Amino acid sequence: MNADPAVQLRLLDLQALDSQVDQLRHQRTNPAQAAEIKDLLGKRADVDGRLRDQRIVVDDLAVAQAKADADVEQVKARRTRDRDRMDSGAITDPKALERMQHELASLERRISTLEDEELEVMEQLEEAQSALAELTSAIDDLDGRLGTLTTARDERVAELDAEIASVSAGRAEIVAAIPEDLLALYEKLRASKGGVAVGALRARQCGGCQLSLDAGELAQIRATPAETVLRHEECQRILVRTPESGL
Repeated sequence: MNADPAVQLRLLDLQALDSQVDQLRHQRTNPAQAAEIKDLLGKRADVDGRLRDQRIVVDDLAVAQAKADADVEQVKARRTRDRDRMDSGAITDPKALERMQHELASLERRISTLEDEELEVMEQLEEAQSALAELTSAIDDLDGRLGTLTTARDERVAELDAEIASVSAGRAEIVAAIPEDLLALYEKLRASKGGVAVGALRARQCGGCQLSLDAGELAQIRATPAETVLRHEECQRILVRTPESGL
């Protein structure tokens, strides 16, 4: 394949532009905030799961406290009724009065036990509510940090999109100066060589794979017409001669 030496040099311009766009696109796909956002999302998922579990604990304890409150009130109401009956003088039988007194003493003990249980449930509920508040606060903090990072990421992506558009704007002009067959080879090599299709020959080294050429290779290049499109034997990339080739 032949091409004017000036056109071959334009391949280097095209490669430089495409490599710059590739780097920008890589930055766009992997913004600086991405790793921290991923880490925070993992932490948020963990805290959110614990938060859901803690809400269940709080709800269950709230039900338990409501039951404990009701049990205490129920026994207290019974105690009040029995006291009122005794105070009213409606019970005159001594044995009946004695039984009533024993029952009141039993009710007092029962109320004391129930109030202890009620207090224990209340303390458990307070602890559970405190833990729930901490988890809720942790979620709020994570959401705030995620919001800040997401905004910064989106702004950076927008900046990179603008840079990509700006850099890419000059591509059409370069492509227009390159023959179709040479351009097709360039695109094919770009796809198979990690985005680098062309290497400049400078200081006896291939700019594509960074390997130095031996004396025999250099001699062969010297004997090759300037219009011939060279391929480096080691990496098979297009090798473009430059004034700094060292030939």
